[in-house]
Amino acid sequence: MNARMHLSGAQSSQVAAERERLAVAVEVLGLLADRTRLALLRHLGEGEADVTTLTAACGASRTSVSQHLARLRLAGLVTSRKEGRRVVYALRHGHLRRLVDEALNVADHRLRNLPPHD
Repeated sequence: MNARMHLSGAQSSQVAAERERLAVAVEVLGLLADRTRLALLRHLGEGEADVTTLTAACGASRTSVSQHLARLRLAGLVTSRKEGRRVVYALRHGHLRRLVDEALNVADHRLRNLPPHD
C-alpha cells in the first residue's frame, strides 16, 4: 500500500505545508547563492543604502547592482523607498541578516580551518 494513503487529512496538510516551506527556503537560499547578491545583503545588514553606496561596497557595476536589487525586491527580501531622487534599500527583516551572517561564519570556519561548534 502507498504510505500516503495512511496519512490523515491533518497529516497530509502538514506534509504539504512543510513542502511549501522547504520550497520557499530553497528559493531564498538560491538567491543568496550569488556573490553580488550576497555582498548586497551583507552590506544592507549594516543598514539602509542607496545604489551608489552599494555599488562602491560590492565592487560591481551600477547596472548589475540595480538588476540584483530588483530581483531581491521582487523576491520580497529587500524593501525600497524614495528619498528625493535616490532610492534607498533595506533588508525586509532581521532573519535574512542572520542567515547571511551565518553563511559567512561557515565560510570563515572553512577558510581558517576552525573547529566546528554548536
